[in-house]
Amino acid sequence: MTYMIRTTGLVKRYGNVVALDGLDLMVPQGRVLALLGPNGAGKTTAVRILTTLLEPDEGSVEVAGLDVRREPGKVRERIGLSGQNAAIDEHLTGFENLDMVGRLYHLGRAASRARARDLLDQFDLAEAADRPTKTYSGGMRRRLDLAAALVAEPNVLFLDEPTTGLDPRSRIQLWEAIQDLVRGGSTVLLTTQYMDEADRLADDVVVIDRGRMIAHGTSEELKRQIGGERVEMILADIADIAAATAVLDAFSVDEVQVEEQTRRITTGVAGGADDLRQVLQRLADAGVAVVDVGLRRPTLDDVFLSLTGHVAEEVAEPDGDGRAEAIAAPAVREEEAVR
Repeated sequence: MTYMIRTTGLVKRYGNVVALDGLDLMVPQGRVLALLGPNGAGKTTAVRILTTLLEPDEGSVEVAGLDVRREPGKVRERIGLSGQNAAIDEHLTGFENLDMVGRLYHLGRAASRARARDLLDQFDLAEAADRPTKTYSGGMRRRLDLAAALVAEPNVLFLDEPTTGLDPRSRIQLWEAIQDLVRGGSTVLLTTQYMDEADRLADDVVVIDRGRMIAHGTSEELKRQIGGERVEMILADIADIAAATAVLDAFSVDEVQVEEQTRRITTGVAGGADDLRQVLQRLADAGVAVVDVGLRRPTLDDVFLSLTGHVAEEVAEPDGDGRAEAIAAPAVREEEAVR
């Protein structure tokens, strides 16, 4: 089996903060790996190292069969990167942005223009091709950014939280574009906080927390780890949370999750519908009113909560100087284009 991405014992520190703590990744050719975790888990740091933008402190890193530390220039020729913020020039048109990237890759005038037009068609941007990109919607900018990452037809594509901030319709459009790329043979590493995104796109899922891998498998394999089905209910009165939690504790196969603000309580049960009936009877006996209740299969959100004990945290990863920042796709330079 050919692996297009391989890391062993990857470590990155920012002063006393350990961003990556021995991370191992293996992504076969033509597959999608979703790297899940909250902000600050180390996802963006991993992408920066894999795309030659950051030096690891320890460990080995290979992309497209090349050692990232020894041959960064050759690695850049074989990869594409779409970061958390669309790296496009808003004063240029969509066509001009893509044509510029092609020129930086030395594709030549004719080839750059032809590739730009092909990508604009592929990403449903042909009608807006000659408009300044400052007039584009968020979804259109994201699609253009992804198109720019594909100008040089890279072997490996890195997508760092590509749908953050997009509306549902734009997210679905971008998902469809990514799926088309994979069907064409691309290898993709996708970082995301959205569990439904990983469910939809990924062949394989790695969950990391505080720089360490805490779970690895397909989406279905990870869901089976926590077993059973999930009882989810919304209470009529926030004052009944303690009583309802006590009832669910008697049936729960994992920790009872409580969202006080929404009065939502969720937990896994082994007995399915039978357990649900008994829970409802005991709640009625205790005088606890329920507004809504349901039984559903586990999701990747449930897996993440079960594994980490917390939800995604709004903590940015530090940069090389130890400052907090949100990564943006780097500007393309002629001598070392990374798109």
